[in-house]
Amino acid sequence: MNVIEVKGLGKRYTIGHEKLPYHSLRDDLIGMFKKPLRWLRGHRESYEDFWALKDVNFEVKKGEVLGIIGANGAGKSTLLKILSRITYPTEGEVRMHGRVGSLLEVGTGFHPELTGRENIYLNGVILGMTKKEIDKKFDEIIHFAGIERFLDTPVKHYSSGMYVRLAFSVAAHLEPDILIVDEVLAVGDADFQKKSLGKMEEITKKG
Repeated sequence: MNVIEVKGLGKRYTIGHEKLPYHSLRDDLIGMFKKPLRWLRGHRESYEDFWALKDVNFEVKKGEVLGIIGANGAGKSTLLKILSRITYPTEGEVRMHGRVGSLLEVGTGFHPELTGRENIYLNGVILGMTKKEIDKKFDEIIHFAGIERFLDTPVKHYSSGMYVRLAFSVAAHLEPDILIVDEVLAVGDADFQKKSLGKMEEITKKG
């Protein structure tokens, strides 16, 4: 059974290039006020299309793990954002079968003014879970993240490492059918990275 189906996926961005004649700031200010039309004509912009993704096709079956590897600018994060429904493709289609949990960058899905405790429940609701289901997993999430002392502190005061530990713990323990993780785990220390990889392997074995 396929849980992810991607067909003919493409994402296009429009890049602007401003063509500016060289002037000092003083020249620009004088020109802008004395001869605004001429000044505007001197500031021309051209545009070009940039395809971050083009004709991407793949399938992921239940229980499979897919790693996306490529150089900077290859479109890895763009693809994951489309799969996470943060942005939409220009062309093609994506079909996701099941509940999706994603951790793409530090603080994804967290509200900075809410406490760690409140954000756990917020994320659970976003994933479509009931309060009873979240309550059942709550202690496991806190223990895995190791933030017991800061549970009732607004997450805006967390370090980047604490943010990531809690965010990953929430994403991994609230039982999504599809878990999407970007390079954000690089922020954590070696022990937490090892623990996180072990948790992902455990999730995979459960299908």
